[in-house]
Amino acid sequence: MAKTRHIQSRMNQRGIKSTMLGIVKNFGSWTGDKCILNKKACSDVLKQLDAMRKDIIKMQEKGGLVLVEDNGTDITCYQLNSYKRK
Repeated sequence: MAKTRHIQSRMNQRGIKSTMLGIVKNFGSWTGDKCILNKKACSDVLKQLDAMRKDIIKMQEKGGLVLVEDNGTDITCYQLNSYKRK
């Protein structure tokens, strides 16, 4: 997304990174042309990320997962290292 000189200077003045703005866009709530991510919403996002981290660790312990889909329909799934031919 293109940024104006105004927002670039404000980001520098206020110590706001582009990645932070991306997080606000992804998890914030839109009211008109403003997107707001308040303190409570930040806590909710952190809880979601903690739960996601636990799931990713479980997937890593399994060696990864594979999902097979066709035309948007999930067909099957299995552990990445579960199908080994000898």
